[in-house]
Amino acid sequence: MATIRRSGLLLGALLLAACAPDEPPQSGCSNDNGFLITNVTLVDGSGAPGVDADVRVSGDTIAAVGALEACDGESVVDGGGLTLAPGFIDTHSHAGSDIFERPDALPVVSQGITTIIAGQDGGSPYPLADFHARLEASPATVNVASYVGHNTLRYEVMGDDFRRTATDEEIEAMKVLLASELESGALGLGAGLEYEPGIHSETSEVLALAQVAADAGTRYISHIRSEDRWFEDAIDEIILIGRETGMPVQVSHIKLAMKRLWGSADDVIAKLDAARAEGIDITADIYPYEYWQSTIMVLLPDRDPTNRDTIAEVFDQLAPPDGIWMTKFEPNPDYVGKTITEIAALREVDVITAFTEIALEALEWEEQHGDGAESIIGTSMVKADIDRLFLWPWANVCTDGGIINRHPRSFGSYPRILGRFVREEDLLPLEEAVRKMTSLAATNMGFDDRGLVREGMAADLVLFDPETVIDHATPLEPDLLSTGIRSVWVNGEVVFRDGAATEARPGRVIRR
Repeated sequence: MATIRRSGLLLGALLLAACAPDEPPQSGCSNDNGFLITNVTLVDGSGAPGVDADVRVSGDTIAAVGALEACDGESVVDGGGLTLAPGFIDTHSHAGSDIFERPDALPVVSQGITTIIAGQDGGSPYPLADFHARLEASPATVNVASYVGHNTLRYEVMGDDFRRTATDEEIEAMKVLLASELESGALGLGAGLEYEPGIHSETSEVLALAQVAADAGTRYISHIRSEDRWFEDAIDEIILIGRETGMPVQVSHIKLAMKRLWGSADDVIAKLDAARAEGIDITADIYPYEYWQSTIMVLLPDRDPTNRDTIAEVFDQLAPPDGIWMTKFEPNPDYVGKTITEIAALREVDVITAFTEIALEALEWEEQHGDGAESIIGTSMVKADIDRLFLWPWANVCTDGGIINRHPRSFGSYPRILGRFVREEDLLPLEEAVRKMTSLAATNMGFDDRGLVREGMAADLVLFDPETVIDHATPLEPDLLSTGIRSVWVNGEVVFRDGAATEARPGRVIRR
């Protein structure tokens, strides 16, 4: 059973030399339970320049790094001159919800991701102990850790009566449930304050729960209360939580998702830097796309799809009707892949009326069937802001994707950064991009046993071709595999090779 330790050791490790000293020749050694990777450029996750090195894996652990000779009878993997890096860590993943249906997790491992963090946007498996037990009984290809969802706690305590301020008694009941879930090994508290039921919570409620997580020595991660209309206030709220509790806090998939906010990335970074200078351990994750995936109703703060003025503001400031694609629409699946503009033309109505009709039909379907009826992709960010926020030293990479999901980020996020941001645009060095995918992500999650290619670290590794790695998924073809990721190892076992998942299922539950 893997156990997460506090991140102080990892921070110290990042100050070490780029690579361990060369090992002496290994004549006469044995490694019956492992293999040696040779002929690679090692980008070790620290941000240091890549070096020629060999890596020995023994069981589920990196045993040695340096100039190594094969042991007697040792299996040797020729890296073909490609780049070897630590397995990528996705700090905001929704793959956990489908991991049992697709244990190969092909969209995940095909990107080089070896560890996913679940419990995002306020929702988490409940009870977490049952989720962990099921994963241990039926392992997947990847390692899985989880936060406790604030929204999940609210549902458990308040039921369907959640569209109000919680009472003191209800908050106390949530605190009890949270403490129990943290005992099960959760990384901390995860909030989704732009979604129901979290949108109805007061800051005092969130702060009370965050203090429980802080007292347990854990962390707080949040889809903040607004990424558009009230973005500044939402950033202030998470900074307040970090200040009052003293715990590490992370902004989930940081973005400027409103036209009036475009161009203000430097102001956001200045506020985050000021908080860090104050002693608040605030970080963020980010995915490399100008469009997000959520629901139609999230665009409406009053949750009223008949308010034409609000819908007009949505189209003007948040996402234009030709920049909103349906990715799910149960009342009429033929709408999937079509924009609001295209649907309006089919219905022979204006775009505002089409938006209203779609939303109302989805709500009616949900009332009848009890499940979510719709989802959308909305274009509301600009590349210049994404680039600036991505370059913030404390922003690590994530996908915000899943396994059964119609956003291209689920298949393409990490290769997109390596192929477009690094190779084509020269936005940052390869080594820094890898750091944001590995050791920085590990530090931001409190891990100290992964994220670096170091002796004693988990043998989670990815071999890729920096000259060809690239994403192919698009909003209309979201499930196209990326290319250039050659091999992926999780706990010393190959889970992906040459475009296909293997039969290996070595993933483990990672507990705090």
